[in-house]
Amino acid sequence: MASAVAGGTGTSISDQAVVAGVFSDHSAGMAALEKLQAMGAQLGEAGVSGVLILAKDADGRVEARAAELPGASEGAEELEKRTIAALESMAGVQGHPDAPAAELGHALRPGAIALAVFVSPDRAAVVRMGLQNIGAQVLSDDDLRRIGAGAAGVATTGLQGGETDQGSVPAPSPVFDWQGEYTYSLGVQALIYGFPYVYGAQTRHKWVAQAPSDPEVVPHPAVNRFWHAARVTDATWRDGGCPNNDTLYSLSWVDLSQEPVILSHPDMGDRYFTFQLAAMTSDNFDDVGRRTTGSKAGHFALVGPGWTGELPDGVRRIEPSPTPWILVAGRTLVDGDDDVPTVRALQQQYQLTPLSLWGTDREVPERREVFKPIALAQDPLGPWKTLNAMLAENPPPPEHAVMLKQFATIGIGPGLDVDAQPDTVKENLVRALGAGMQLLKQHFLSGSWATVVNGWRYPPANEGRFGDELLYRAADQSLAGIVANDPEEAVYLVNFSDDNGAKFSGDSRYELQFAGDNLPPVDAFWSLTMYAADYNLVANPANRYSIGDRTPGVAKDADGGMTLSIQAASPGTDKEANWLPCPAEGTWFLILRMYQPHDEVIQATWRCPAVRNVG
Repeated sequence: MASAVAGGTGTSISDQAVVAGVFSDHSAGMAALEKLQAMGAQLGEAGVSGVLILAKDADGRVEARAAELPGASEGAEELEKRTIAALESMAGVQGHPDAPAAELGHALRPGAIALAVFVSPDRAAVVRMGLQNIGAQVLSDDDLRRIGAGAAGVATTGLQGGETDQGSVPAPSPVFDWQGEYTYSLGVQALIYGFPYVYGAQTRHKWVAQAPSDPEVVPHPAVNRFWHAARVTDATWRDGGCPNNDTLYSLSWVDLSQEPVILSHPDMGDRYFTFQLAAMTSDNFDDVGRRTTGSKAGHFALVGPGWTGELPDGVRRIEPSPTPWILVAGRTLVDGDDDVPTVRALQQQYQLTPLSLWGTDREVPERREVFKPIALAQDPLGPWKTLNAMLAENPPPPEHAVMLKQFATIGIGPGLDVDAQPDTVKENLVRALGAGMQLLKQHFLSGSWATVVNGWRYPPANEGRFGDELLYRAADQSLAGIVANDPEEAVYLVNFSDDNGAKFSGDSRYELQFAGDNLPPVDAFWSLTMYAADYNLVANPANRYSIGDRTPGVAKDADGGMTLSIQAASPGTDKEANWLPCPAEGTWFLILRMYQPHDEVIQATWRCPAVRNVG
């Protein structure tokens, strides 16, 4: 692949040079292009081998195509690759080999056209002069280096790790849409900050306002009322979030904006249970359950920010929520299908009572009107409008004021109107949305947030309360699970690969073997669950989604340990009791859940065995 010479100096890097010119006016650019194409024979004599055209329309869309020249055989795709390689080479960086040169067009102002001309190095100056004569602003070496570095996703200063004198940094080229690029970079940060609010709004509306496909397992709580699962979650659940297959859920979206709501539960005996209490940020602020508040019957006041009133006798005050809206995620252990009726009877005694109704016989009104998120398909700016509405409904903490002041410059903040922003801001907010979502997904899948032991990703000790660690909060807490338990309550180890580091595949067979003296150390229970790439359970003919220390019939090894078979097809009737089915194709991963784990799990000093590929 040919490299480049910048249009300014003509310094040869390889056997080709690239001279780039920009026309701020679309019609002027097209007229100039017609002149170039009419000079076909002369261009060939001047050593021009191709011309790439980048055009940005008024709506911000970028089109890349090759000019029609006599003897030119390369199409737009080949010229795109040549251009991006040339400019990255000038900048001294290496980007992704499949990065499109059309990405460079995002630096153009709407309506502008850029021409990248490939020419013999000794004729670069002639072409440069020709572009100037037909009205182009010819880009300098520094312009092209900055564009090349931007395409590779790196800064143009300090590329070799050294210090750069501020006085040597060149002024930005006027062809750059500074406001668009500023919006894009700040918009990605705003998405990282605001994703839990948007995802929370989407989940809340789906659960509260939309009729469920299967009300036994798909949540449908009215505001300030519990919805109770009638059976353990199976593959009919399609809301993601990696649901467990060990407990019956009791879920509610609770509005604390007007008054506290009192959570009540009966005496739970020795049964494991927990009510996770999470703010709209996805961070936990407290927990009611066996580990934290005990198993005896109790009443607990869920209080919103700033409430200072008196509570009735017998009602226990817990930590206040930092946001007016919260998610209550109750989990009650089920020991097999025969235990479901007992758990269902306990669930019917779980109550949520607004303070104004405490001590009365009045029922909590059924309320299903909540903010409806604006779908991306309906409006490309929909997620940003949803975020602004959610920030108004759930005001951010005062310590975020400086950050929100920056976001406000691009129309992001409580109650702000994104539509009132200039077109270039709106266009680049759409661009930031796509890039930001990919960033969050890739961050979670990368495992960079975790301590990796034998392929198992141990979460940080502050998972569930990442707070101002905004990237972790968005990607590894909200996106991955809607909310996440405090590690003292439950630790989830995630694994995507076998003992050789290869990604799990339905074509292979795997085993996970726990020695008798190395079973998961817990005070409650543990389970291993299979998930697809969409964070849902995997449908399979055996209807088994998890396996663990409570699975009926599971066989123990001679040393008291356990060997689990993980594969698509049955491992044989003698091993089916210890079989966890995986998909025959597609991406899948495992989560090992440990409820009330010992400290060595939280600190990642207990080493979970690797998943061995056995054929």
